Amino acid sequence: MNDSFVFGVDLDGVCADYTMAFRQIVAEVRNVSIDSLPLVRSWDFDEWNLSAEEFMELHHFAVTERRMLATLPVIEDCSDVLWRLSDAGVWIRIITHRLYVNWSHAAAVADTVEWLDVSRIPYRDICFLGAKPQVEADVYIDDAPHNVEALRQTGNPVIVFDQPYNQTMAGPRATNWLEVEEIVMDLAAQKGAIQPQFPGIDAGADRLLRKKR
Repeated sequence: MNDSFVFGVDLDGVCADYTMAFRQIVAEVRNVSIDSLPLVRSWDFDEWNLSAEEFMELHHFAVTERRMLATLPVIEDCSDVLWRLSDAGVWIRIITHRLYVNWSHAAAVADTVEWLDVSRIPYRDICFLGAKPQVEADVYIDDAPHNVEALRQTGNPVIVFDQPYNQTMAGPRATNWLEVEEIVMDLAAQKGAIQPQFPGIDAGADRLLRKKR
């Protein structure tokens, strides 16, 4: 794998629309209008009037009772772009910190893997951990300001996936997955890690479904 170009991919806020799904559950549990929970929010959900303790309780409920991680909306173009990158020789490494709430690890891991399959997200390996600088990758993509800062402090290149709560972070920045594709393909090409599409292999994230038909 020494010649591979490894792309470290975060999930929530990058591949999966966590805010949209969590917003629906919070509105139902608190019995408030969903419009009272703005999509443009800070990292700490200050606009939703959630304390750190309330967030942990609601997140735990969403993961264990509602199984939210298995049904998160996929961010537009994510699957197709990751398939094209994978086909071009990019090693997709999923790196996610979904085990930070006790007593929900089994559901978080199982539902994450199920979501990746159902959402047709290609990956070579997956890491569940919080300290992302411990994972080797040629470039990372993340939305969380503290993760971006930690990775850059250890010399790692990071693409910031545009979200309301990371507007003060310096680029490179991608506002959508087509922009991600352009940045990663350029970096991989600089390393000489791009390969042509394998002959006889269908393109597209729905290739497996087409095979079944």
